[in-house]
Amino acid sequence: MTFSKTQYFVVFLLSFFQQNIVAQQKTYCNPMDIGYRYNFEQLNEKISYRSGADPVIINHKGEYYLFVTISGGWWHSKDLVSWQYVTPDKWPMEDMCAPAAVSVRDTLYLFQSTFQQRPIFYSTEPEKGKLKFFNRWLPQLPKDIGPWDPALFHDPDTDKWFMYWGSSNVYPLFGAELDKSKNLTYKDKNDYKGLIFLNQYEHGWERFGPNHEDKIKPFTEGAWMTKHKGKYYLQYAAPGTEYNVYGNGTYVGDDPLGPFSYAPYNPISYRPGGYMTGTGHGNTFQDIYGNYWNTGTPWLAVNWAMERRISMFPTGFDKDGQMFANTRFGDFPHYLPTEKWENKDALFTGWMLLSYQKPVTVSSQQDTVHVAKNLTDEGRQTFWVAKQNKAGETVTIDLQQNSEVRAVQVNFIDYKNNVFDSDSSVYTQFKISGSIDGKKWELLHDLSTAPKRDRACAYIELQKPARVRYVRYEHIYVKAVNLAIGEIRVFGNGLGKVPQTPTNFSAKRQKDDRNADIKWDKIPNVVGYNILWGIAKDKLYQTYQIYGNQPNYLELRALNKGQKYFYAIEAFNENGVSGISPVIED
Repeated sequence: MTFSKTQYFVVFLLSFFQQNIVAQQKTYCNPMDIGYRYNFEQLNEKISYRSGADPVIINHKGEYYLFVTISGGWWHSKDLVSWQYVTPDKWPMEDMCAPAAVSVRDTLYLFQSTFQQRPIFYSTEPEKGKLKFFNRWLPQLPKDIGPWDPALFHDPDTDKWFMYWGSSNVYPLFGAELDKSKNLTYKDKNDYKGLIFLNQYEHGWERFGPNHEDKIKPFTEGAWMTKHKGKYYLQYAAPGTEYNVYGNGTYVGDDPLGPFSYAPYNPISYRPGGYMTGTGHGNTFQDIYGNYWNTGTPWLAVNWAMERRISMFPTGFDKDGQMFANTRFGDFPHYLPTEKWENKDALFTGWMLLSYQKPVTVSSQQDTVHVAKNLTDEGRQTFWVAKQNKAGETVTIDLQQNSEVRAVQVNFIDYKNNVFDSDSSVYTQFKISGSIDGKKWELLHDLSTAPKRDRACAYIELQKPARVRYVRYEHIYVKAVNLAIGEIRVFGNGLGKVPQTPTNFSAKRQKDDRNADIKWDKIPNVVGYNILWGIAKDKLYQTYQIYGNQPNYLELRALNKGQKYFYAIEAFNENGVSGISPVIED
């Protein structure tokens, strides 16, 4: 096939236009919009699903690299929003679980979870997929010790190297110094030490199960080391991947191998309520402006208990050295940074959730369980299934009032799927339209004109705000047996009033002071509430999001024994956020 000069020019303009749209995107929304790979786990049960787990994002020479469990490669980004999948020239070993990565000078180092002998790899051209052996084998550690869930750390002030690891409810997190003179192998196979154990009897958030209500011994995993102003922050995840309360905590020390002290403000990253819950097992990195971020792996669990996505949250250290991740409105749109922020909420767009529990009309549905109302219930494990996976199927959401729509997120579900390879046939295409009256429609975004890529959690930022009442999804293509969507989330701002601040707010510690009973008076016309708490009046870094149709009572089970806490509440609706209530103490 040959093209005329005019056709070449049209193709060029289309390509330029598509790239310009990507370049103009100024926001992101959790869960991250990347091409999640189909996972080989559970193939023996014929379960097919896309999953993202144990993320590590590295700032390498001013660009970003994302490594995820069992993904056959990694992702590369220059802006934290547009992620290109990189296929390595070859995997020297099998695919990697919970990989460790670190950037030192001009080299990126990579290591996998293992209970056997495995090498450290390196790359000076990770954007090209180039990967080579740095060493051939780390000496094998004693049985059951690992290193599983490893983290590599290079101390820039001493030029020393360390490895941290552990994933168990029996063993602690371990640490060891690596010997530079021996190509970063252990100084001795027995030269490692246990560093930290979980203590669910003192730390409420480390208790196992949904809402910390299970008595099973919890798991500690997801080690990561961050050095900040001479202090070493040893990050860990607890109590279990498959729960809404999965979070990250930290111990702090003056030396890379301790001793470490438990941070009384733990957990540092925690999101037990909202659409995407769970923030555990990620890493902490700095962007090109010096801002910190904490990554995690929120829980989906439709096809399998360990089915997850990926999130990232603005993170910081306050003037007292307290580490915190800001998960307030953590799955709402946030701005991408353009400078170093000072206020922890500086990146929040203020675009509110317009679609919660709004009426939905669909072109078809497969059964009486996976129905239209599931699309706007903010339920992680409820979803809609069309009668057929064919172009032209539609979903129409009535926002019930004219609103300024700024973004749409479409979260697909792998329901009864049979796709096991993320090849070029796996991509996502749909159109988003808006209407004032439900009759005359305006095209707001068209993915059929964009470069083909898979978007299990497609986040569409509109080029300009759209004043509409109705939002329509028109299906074009996904490679799947079924067209199944968990949630279509519409963000922007209503044209009404923000809610009043809740009144009669109270917080009372129970006899078991790992728990507190929190109550407030309900107010009308709210989408939800944020319970805010922390260890000082000006350190309300923790957030528990509760929807307006839930009870106006929360048993908060994430507190540390013997630690004083302060609490407040705010309400939000389609139009914005109320003022914060007076801060109270227990």
